[in-house]
Amino acid sequence: MATERMPVMPNGVPKEVWLIWGSEGWIAGHLIDLLRKQGKEVHTSLSRMEDRSGVLEELCLVRPTHAIVAAGCTGRPNVDWCEDNKEQTIRSNVIGTLNVVDACFLKGIHCTVFATGCIYQYDDAHPWQGPGFAETDPANFFGSFYSMTKAHVEEVMKHYNNCLILRLRMPVSDDLHPRSFLTKITKYERVVDIPNSHSILADLLPASVLLAQNHQVGVYNFTNPGAISHNEVLTLFRDIVRPSFTWQNFTLEEQAKVIKAGRSNCKLDTTKLVAKLKEYGYEIPEIHTAYRLCLERMKAAGAV
Repeated sequence: MATERMPVMPNGVPKEVWLIWGSEGWIAGHLIDLLRKQGKEVHTSLSRMEDRSGVLEELCLVRPTHAIVAAGCTGRPNVDWCEDNKEQTIRSNVIGTLNVVDACFLKGIHCTVFATGCIYQYDDAHPWQGPGFAETDPANFFGSFYSMTKAHVEEVMKHYNNCLILRLRMPVSDDLHPRSFLTKITKYERVVDIPNSHSILADLLPASVLLAQNHQVGVYNFTNPGAISHNEVLTLFRDIVRPSFTWQNFTLEEQAKVIKAGRSNCKLDTTKLVAKLKEYGYEIPEIHTAYRLCLERMKAAGAV
């Protein structure tokens, strides 16, 4: 990896400078707030990820020690959008992401990419009762164009020795933001009841900063340990937040009739993540506990 001189504080300690792509997005917004509360110098990118000259120029101007890619096409209102906008999805999720990673490599900058674990589907070797899919397991879900692009770009990115790849799944915030998985399923008329891995942002975003600060690279399943079903999530929501809340279930076959692209259902093995964070004295709560704590924080803050 090429290197450049890092900015240095008066006490001789290298100064952390963070540059974030996707600053108008939901997860990036949480990251910016978190980093600034920690006293970091944070810049939000003005260049488009696929603009090679613009990205290189911005890296030279800002001289970040850490870059974060929290941008990409997920589709609005959901990943079905990507099925009809394949070129734009490729430009963002593949060309743009690789361009930023490669440009950071050339400049000697650590780059964190928020990726997805929605590249797997339960199979005979990976039932939900087991430990789940490990980081080394090849993708086996290509039922949506979105997931296909994310699986392919990860296969390339993981070979860069400056790149940390964090696989989020069904992220949830401590409010009812429209992008939060919890908000989405409370608004669905019917939901399938399948256990999945989930990412509670209040637990995981501080962990992402820790990993980046310690220059970790490679792929990490970035979810809370364990799996929780949709009905378990909604039961907790009803019991803690909204006692009058009700919902209905339907089958995967019934769901397939009303969506354009398939949906990934899987459990990710978090053994690698838990062990690494333990080295830094950081612990992530199991998903059932994490959801309960998230909903209690939500209720206490009046965000419901």
